[in-house]
Amino acid sequence: MPNEQDLGSLLARLAERHRVPGAQLSVCHDSASVTVVTGRERHGAATPVTARSAFPLGSLTKPFTAALAMVLVADGDLDLDEPVAGYHPGVTLRRLLSHTAGLESNVDEQAAAGVPRRRWVTRYPARLAPEHPPGTVFSYSNVGYLLAGHLVEEVTGLDWAEAVESVLLRPLGITPAFVVGAAGSRGVVCGHVLTDDRVLPVAEQVMPEVEAPNGALALSSADLLAFAALFSANSPAPDVLDPATAALMCQDQLADVRVGPYGMADGWGLGWARYRGAGADWFGHDGTGDGTSCHLRFDPERGTAVALTTNGSTGAALWRELCAELAERHVLPPEWGREPGEATPVAGPPDGAGHYANGPAEFVVTRQDDDGLALVLDGAQAVPLTCLPDLRFQLRLGTTVLSGRFLRDPDTGGIDHIQVTGRLARRRQVTG
Repeated sequence: MPNEQDLGSLLARLAERHRVPGAQLSVCHDSASVTVVTGRERHGAATPVTARSAFPLGSLTKPFTAALAMVLVADGDLDLDEPVAGYHPGVTLRRLLSHTAGLESNVDEQAAAGVPRRRWVTRYPARLAPEHPPGTVFSYSNVGYLLAGHLVEEVTGLDWAEAVESVLLRPLGITPAFVVGAAGSRGVVCGHVLTDDRVLPVAEQVMPEVEAPNGALALSSADLLAFAALFSANSPAPDVLDPATAALMCQDQLADVRVGPYGMADGWGLGWARYRGAGADWFGHDGTGDGTSCHLRFDPERGTAVALTTNGSTGAALWRELCAELAERHVLPPEWGREPGEATPVAGPPDGAGHYANGPAEFVVTRQDDDGLALVLDGAQAVPLTCLPDLRFQLRLGTTVLSGRFLRDPDTGGIDHIQVTGRLARRRQVTG
């Protein structure tokens, strides 16, 4: 186990290098745990980050929603494989939690503003019609977790935030904060967007309340470690989440799907992403908020876990470098510390250009003057693609490098889908 001074110096050095205003790092290894912090809750302000500071988790909220639903499954109040009443018969809770229900990726935030979840679910049934045949592909879906949160509310009679606090977090000794809804007793750390020469504080997280089950939690890195401990071989709180249910959440659900979570993970359970490690599978999730980036990885067999919370938009780059450092310290798998071998760029596929969509999310691939390809995400500036063999590509957004790919129709051989950040978008014919 690296000592506290070493981890503290490492976190401070990486935060300075990546200009992150504040961060927390918690590590559990060899049956010992340590938390270190650095920086300020808000750039230019006096309040330091403490071990209790609550950082917006973004999509790292989703495993908490999944665990909450699985508690209800264990109690017999929900069924993993029964069709969700009122929706496509292929939509089940198992598929919602593993992103295989085929639902569209993003919530139309403008249409969802100020709309309660129950009303949204009944008012916008088209939003819950599958984009892909359920059970056939992995496609990351915020809409799916919105629906999972709604199911929890229907069964418990509680608001999602009340349910996750009373059923899951309070029994673990965690006092949650939320970025939307009623203000709690615990303040929320400010996010920051970093440009070339400025650090811009984000006054509040922009999220319609209807999306709370997707990304409304704010917690500390130590809280994340306490949650991850539920999934270890020696869970300290089997009365909160029984070991059999915890193990089920870590079982890969993608054996029968045609398209997996390329660019995100090596597999997916019920709420957890699966990552290959040296001799063992690791699990976890990442979360990006407005100017925040949070990360969790754990090995349930050894009980090792690493949690990082940051309040800067460059936090993902800090995380990548941290993984390499912790691999050198034998905390994380050694292959996580090695840069992947550079593939030789190739010409983009001639039939790759086109308009792709997944619900309201649009992906437009254009051909550039040099005959290369570029990707326009939701109307933003075109980003050049570095095309690689096997229809794969990379693109750089600030300090973040994303991996994606084109996919061909198995019958016609033509490119009919693009996959970026786990979202699978179908080619659309543009008229007019």
